Amino acid sequence: MYFKYFGNTKKMPLYILIGIFFIAIDRFLKFLAVGGFIGAPKRVIGDFFQLSFARNYNIAFSLPLAGWWLNVLIILIILALIYDLLYYAKKNDYLKSYLLFLIILGAASNLFDRLKYGFVIDYFDLKYFTVFNLADAMIVGSVIFLAWRMFRHKKSGYSIK
Repeated sequence: MYFKYFGNTKKMPLYILIGIFFIAIDRFLKFLAVGGFIGAPKRVIGDFFQLSFARNYNIAFSLPLAGWWLNVLIILIILALIYDLLYYAKKNDYLKSYLLFLIILGAASNLFDRLKYGFVIDYFDLKYFTVFNLADAMIVGSVIFLAWRMFRHKKSGYSIK
């Protein structure tokens, strides 16, 4: 079911600040990457996890989709997510609202990169996986959590709305 902490409206400002804090870290690391502070790969955990600057002209996991129409599509998706966020906030579904908020923040950070630089700035390099950023992690983590929640509610016979 829900995490009981998300049912308390008094704690929502804290959760919003946490999301803003994560996106501020993302923007700061992107600033360091573009500014040349993260040039050559810097080992964090051996060869497995490194900080390195990468330009991602495509979408998630470097899938080959790019161009101006992708920016328009991302803007439309963000607008739809904002609509959903407002809908679920009105329904007092704070967990879903918060997860949508994290997705919107992550997508907006990456969209900002696309509009300013023409690519998304990635800096976390996991060996045998991909190079990504904190905004990507916020998006993917929130989407996985929402999918898990939907699956769990369908399995228990409850509607997700």
